[in-house]
Amino acid sequence: MLSSKVEKAINKQIHHEFTTSYAYLALSAWFASQNLPGFAHWMRVQHQEELTHAAKLFEFVVDRGGRVELEALGKPQADYSSPKDAISAALKLEQTTTALINNLYGLGAEEKDYATHSRLQWFVDEQVEEEKNVGEILAMLKMAGDSKGTLLMLDHKLAKRGKS
Repeated sequence: MLSSKVEKAINKQIHHEFTTSYAYLALSAWFASQNLPGFAHWMRVQHQEELTHAAKLFEFVVDRGGRVELEALGKPQADYSSPKDAISAALKLEQTTTALINNLYGLGAEEKDYATHSRLQWFVDEQVEEEKNVGEILAMLKMAGDSKGTLLMLDHKLAKRGKS
């Protein structure tokens, strides 16, 4: 059984995962409007991945006899000044997620809730990959500078991302 403190914190994380998913969907729409279908595709795959993260936490709460309480999602940011600005926003989302997961992981240890602590290890490891992937895209955009050709090559590369 989950303590009320852990249950509340996981519900907050579920909300964050859905919010992040919604933000990635908005990023996908923005990239599509910029005629960058590869970036748009990458963001749609990321949107689905965040939904999967929320579902994993949802099922964990249910499996532990807790109650999931969903909250309304706010409107995500819809406009960006450049692809670099949009990817920077995605990196900030991932950094926020990492901080929240780390806090939740610490709470599991503090509450001596070893099942929660163990389950969250997957999320801790996942966040290393998430930040790395978005960070690499941002680094490539910075190297590309104002080169439209390089931007299009990166767009083509991102279109090849498989669905998770």
